[in-house]
Amino acid sequence: MRITTQAEYGLICALHLARRIDEGPVTGREIAKTERLPADYVEQIMLKLRRADIVKSTRGAHGGYHLAREPQLISVRDVIAASEHSTFEVHCTSHPVEEERCASSHDCSIRPVWVLLQRRIDDVLESVHLSDLLVQESEVRERIGLVTAAAGGRLALPVLQG
Repeated sequence: MRITTQAEYGLICALHLARRIDEGPVTGREIAKTERLPADYVEQIMLKLRRADIVKSTRGAHGGYHLAREPQLISVRDVIAASEHSTFEVHCTSHPVEEERCASSHDCSIRPVWVLLQRRIDDVLESVHLSDLLVQESEVRERIGLVTAAAGGRLALPVLQG
């Protein structure tokens, strides 16, 4: 899995709106300036987020974007799916090695691994909400269950261990 620029920028923009939820609408250009992102790209992403009902837009002199729901009701998966249409691409479906070999009617012992990985990734992304990301990194690590394992200092995310 690779997080695309669109997915990352989408999350940055949604988080920007979550941080200022009580301050009224903000324009895409203001978001771009504050977050140091390309303005045209932000406008494209905001359109996708609006179509997915993650943000709403208001027209007029004091218009702009605001979250369509409370931050605790918008998951990271929601934002990534709106920005990219999927969170994990199962190669068997999107880029088959060979049509007959990768058809669902063909027995493939690899496919279940990719499907399991897709489910686990989606579970992790669904379990984290914008409200979880409104604090410092150290607290986010604690909230999402990212802990340092005793042996070797490796990081473990509980949802991936199940």
